Amino acid sequence: MAYELITMGRIGVDLYPLQTGVPLAQVASFGKFLGGSATNVAVAAARLGRRTAVITRTGEDAFGAYLHQALRDFGVDDRWVTAVPGLPTPVTFCEVFPPDDFPLWFYRQPKAPDLEIDAHDLDLGAIREARVFWVTGTGLSEEPSRTATLAALAHRAKSGPTVFDLDWRPMFWTDPAAARPFYTEALRHTTVAVGNLDEVEVATGVRDPHAAARALLDAGVELAVVKQGPKGVLAVSSAGDSAEVPPLPVTVLNGLGAGDAFGGSLCHGLLAGWDLEKIMRHANAAGAIVASRLECSSAMPTTTEIENAVTAGAVL
Repeated sequence: MAYELITMGRIGVDLYPLQTGVPLAQVASFGKFLGGSATNVAVAAARLGRRTAVITRTGEDAFGAYLHQALRDFGVDDRWVTAVPGLPTPVTFCEVFPPDDFPLWFYRQPKAPDLEIDAHDLDLGAIREARVFWVTGTGLSEEPSRTATLAALAHRAKSGPTVFDLDWRPMFWTDPAAARPFYTEALRHTTVAVGNLDEVEVATGVRDPHAAARALLDAGVELAVVKQGPKGVLAVSSAGDSAEVPPLPVTVLNGLGAGDAFGGSLCHGLLAGWDLEKIMRHANAAGAIVASRLECSSAMPTTTEIENAVTAGAVL
């Protein structure tokens, strides 16, 4: 039976401070969580009842073993999560300064195992058969992951919803100009592009939300989703449909992971065949719920929690 969602990209251990408003140097204790954007999207969709799997790689170490167990606990298939001997599982630290300052430190040296995904090891049949396939911009930042990502997209050939999370992380690239040709190539093979204002500018050279959405459609996608922060989210389809949805009021504790919850709910809505506005409202609500919680993966909301937030018009 085909998976409803397969994601491909980052995985790691998030070590989040259990004190807010405290610099990292002064934090006394941390919580350990499953992390990585593509992995969190799979978790978010699984929380909504979808059959999901992730393609990624870990170190051959205790943190890698922890991630396998966490994936299974969340109901995400880990059959395509393999170890890379000699490379440590990545660890990410953050500081938590609500409502809008959450600096990140990525420890991915000498190289992250998830950038060692090789095209020759991909189950291309499963990727093509998945109802939704999700890739990220980080996967384009180094070889062999870059070739593997583009090969997976080319083989899938838009056989179903194929989502490109623009996922711009400047620390993984020399400069935006180096990224744009690979983003352009990925957009040719995807049906949905998702990104914030910084990310759409990297992909298209355009920052205005409506102009950026048009540029993404011109690049080959069928649905452009532009996240505008406090102005909400804009979605425009090649069929002429559009939706612009304001954010839900929420007391932010940690904004990290909100985008991954948005992505998981977006995939859920695509699978359900919802109209564009309903998809965006539910995805917005999912992101807002996670922003009200400290952790990412274990904070992903249930269907009932999202529906309650949509009905209330706020995260209560």
